[in-house]
Amino acid sequence: MTLPKLTFIHRPGDRNAPQLSLFGLNALVDEMESQGVSLRALLSRTGVPSEQFDDHSALISRGQRLAIYRNAQRLAKRSDVALRAGARQRISDFGIWGYALASSKTLGDAMDLSFRQLRHLGPVLQITSRVEGGAIKLRSHDPASLGELLPFVAEFWRSSNHAFLSHMLEAPLPSARMLLPYPAPPHWRTYSQMFNCPVEFAAETMEWHFPESAWSLPLPNANPVLAKVCQRFCEQVLSEQPPASELADSIRVILVNQPGRFPNIDEIAADLGTSLRTLNRRLASEGLSYQSIIDDVRRTLAVEYLERTALSVEEVCERVGFSDPSNFRKAFRKWTGRSPTHFRAETAATKT
Repeated sequence: MTLPKLTFIHRPGDRNAPQLSLFGLNALVDEMESQGVSLRALLSRTGVPSEQFDDHSALISRGQRLAIYRNAQRLAKRSDVALRAGARQRISDFGIWGYALASSKTLGDAMDLSFRQLRHLGPVLQITSRVEGGAIKLRSHDPASLGELLPFVAEFWRSSNHAFLSHMLEAPLPSARMLLPYPAPPHWRTYSQMFNCPVEFAAETMEWHFPESAWSLPLPNANPVLAKVCQRFCEQVLSEQPPASELADSIRVILVNQPGRFPNIDEIAADLGTSLRTLNRRLASEGLSYQSIIDDVRRTLAVEYLERTALSVEEVCERVGFSDPSNFRKAFRKWTGRSPTHFRAETAATKT
């Protein structure tokens, strides 16, 4: 994937409009709690109830996100709190988006998908990208608008993305250069160690550069079929009509990234960063069961494998979590009204 010469990626909207997710903020909560700062203190006077951290569909405003950052900066015991918090990020911290990106073919494909969804992920500055001199350059615009909060926001956003993308690559993210328009902080040496690239402070612009070749790096967990399923869930969330259940979609994305082995509900709760009790309560309130979601994922994957791969029926059976092919055939006939063999033959006939 090659970015065009200049790409508009994200422009923040109304400061007070609830349009940003809480994705990534759990890492900040964990770091603050490790320093003895409670969630209640972190959210003080932000207007964000703690219950929203159990709701993957909850939205907050740009002003509220900045207020959380401001509290963290004021209450932290360490000057490098934002870097340390960002380094805690996991793929699961970004819910459905994280798993969709991780199943992409290359880093460039993942970045292309993330650019289309960036407004959901919490950046508070306009971001553009350009390709120049063999490098991809991401630029954050009007950083001065953040005032004294700028270093905190820059550190948290960059360390979060570095940790997240490194997890996807299962290797350090290759950065080429970082330019920051503020003086070097007391912990400035940590920057070069964390990002493994030259860092310029007091620069005239705010940019992060990557080798253009990095966008071609393959992702270890890439799977075209799973990527398509994940992206379909993402497009549903991005559509004007809200999804029937973003909680169910988040669970589905976790499941499709572990074909053939479906985790128990305790593991799902841990992946979603919530308690088993809260997860069961939310599923019940939406009239859902974990088993019904598993069955839906099995059906979706089975159809994708039969339509788009040459895997045998027995191999598809194994990949969708059935130990007995006869049980798989019965289930597939119940889902579609046809046997797997007839379904594949009919699908192939429509393509000729």
